[in-house]
Amino acid sequence: MIERPGTLGELRASGYRSRSVKQEMRANLIRRLRDGEPLFPGIVGYEETVLPEIINGVLSLHDLLFLGLRGQGKTRMLRMLVQLLDEAIPVVAGSEIRDDPFHPLSRYARQQVAALGDACPIDWVGREDRYLEKLATPDVTIADLIGEIDLVKHAEGRHLSSEDVLHFGLIPRSHRGIFCMNELPDLSPRIQVGLFNVLEERDVQIRGFPVRLELDVCMVFSANPEDYTNRGRIVTPLKDRIGSVVRTHYPLTRDLGIRITDENAWTRRDDSSPVVVPHLIKEVVEEVSRLARTSPHVNQASGVSVRMSIANFENVVSNAERRALVAGEAVPVARIADLVHLAPSSRGKLELSMAEDPGQEDELLKRIISEAIKTVFDAHFNPKQFRNVVEQFENNQRLEVADSMTADEIWTCVRALPALAKHAEEMAGRLEPALLDSPARAGYLAGIAEFLLEALHSHNRLNRTAKAGKTAFGV
Repeated sequence: MIERPGTLGELRASGYRSRSVKQEMRANLIRRLRDGEPLFPGIVGYEETVLPEIINGVLSLHDLLFLGLRGQGKTRMLRMLVQLLDEAIPVVAGSEIRDDPFHPLSRYARQQVAALGDACPIDWVGREDRYLEKLATPDVTIADLIGEIDLVKHAEGRHLSSEDVLHFGLIPRSHRGIFCMNELPDLSPRIQVGLFNVLEERDVQIRGFPVRLELDVCMVFSANPEDYTNRGRIVTPLKDRIGSVVRTHYPLTRDLGIRITDENAWTRRDDSSPVVVPHLIKEVVEEVSRLARTSPHVNQASGVSVRMSIANFENVVSNAERRALVAGEAVPVARIADLVHLAPSSRGKLELSMAEDPGQEDELLKRIISEAIKTVFDAHFNPKQFRNVVEQFENNQRLEVADSMTADEIWTCVRALPALAKHAEEMAGRLEPALLDSPARAGYLAGIAEFLLEALHSHNRLNRTAKAGKTAFGV
């Protein structure tokens, strides 16, 4: 425990010097950059695009607006900005707006410093308590943000002409800290106008009182682009007063998307055997989201959140876990058959571009999954090299699989088609040979065989019939 000054006199004697919150953030950012410390742990894919814009904005002492579609980490990064604040700052004890002992703003703090002098008591506020966040909704009032006359204080005998009768809103209470307004376009235009003075002149006025509070606050905002369906918009003069607008984006590559999903999905489940997820399955799950972001049937102004990949991946893991529990498999392994259960975790995360019949969302998802399997397959293999597998099916062969079947049952069926089994083993050895020498071998081979069959179907080499939880392949 660090023993900190407890009075104004002790604070002066310690040599403490006040600085603005933005100067504080700038100084701490410079130190982190020099020391090579991560600025936003867990945020990946923004190193060359978004992070330089944020760094430049902080170095320029700007207020920031994070503009991007849903599920791009905007709120998470805004909350991490608190790490750029000092560990703790001194405030006048009892102050509602965290007054600087050397530069008190409120009437209460000025009176305390004037009356007690160096004996004025000091409290210390940690960095986590210096961040306030408000979700913009149409019912937010200017009183919520700036303040209002407190009739209870007036009833207690304080005069309406006195500053003591005021109740400070969220922005004054963010003095010497960071105030975040999430989903700024949802704030009504007349309330946005009320933020003009805060952003430009750094002061607030309440109910025409002749009191101006010259606030020291870093204002940050998040917003979706203005063309997002039935949303409001940010009034132009307000945008003009925001120093830097930072554009966020979805992962630029499939590998980055997989990395984000791996870091955020709940897969380490202590109460059961860990599920082995081959990298091929991760690629398909991520490709489903990537294809949805380019589909003409999906409203791209709404976006397809990274949360879709995370939720889908968790459902794939859960279905493999469920199958292992029911069938008694010792090592659960995720397979292509588990993708059938992506519908519940994708519903609501795809906004169709036009009004569709009920169930169209699920049908679209099936087509996207099939296309994702084809895209991932083409990245690794050429369908022409599996001609002998198709020839086996042309000789009146059929293969029926189900996601409820164990890996051993699937592999027994596959071995009845020697060409399919041989190619599955070769593919498995090429992609992740380590899994062939692990307890997950059977599940991995079964999953590779399913992947090959689905890929040949997507290339119109095989027919596929799905009914009652079972899938049959033939020609």
